[in-house]
Amino acid sequence: MTIYWTTLFAAIATSMAGQTLLKAGAGEIDFVAQLFDRRTLFGLFLYGGAAVLYIVALRRIPMSRALPCTAVSYVAAALIGHYAFGESLGAAHIAAIALICGGVMLLALA
Repeated sequence: MTIYWTTLFAAIATSMAGQTLLKAGAGEIDFVAQLFDRRTLFGLFLYGGAAVLYIVALRRIPMSRALPCTAVSYVAAALIGHYAFGESLGAAHIAAIALICGGVMLLALA
């Protein structure tokens, strides 16, 4: 069973890497340039890989536990946005991150 949990968290990490690359590619001048930016293309490739990993994880992890665990990506997105792209991270964001972490931990231990 551990291999499936490892696969789930690999899917989450791969998805976040893809999301980060999509954001990095968003700096292009127009939409078409953004679509064909190498960061965008690699980000889309990683998204596809994340979907495959998630499918493998769902073979043994109930969806009612696997999907809520992907909420960890919201935490990662806020932190990556703040540190890599200079996005604001105020008190409301931090409180929301704490609630998400608590919910994911509670679910994981259930």
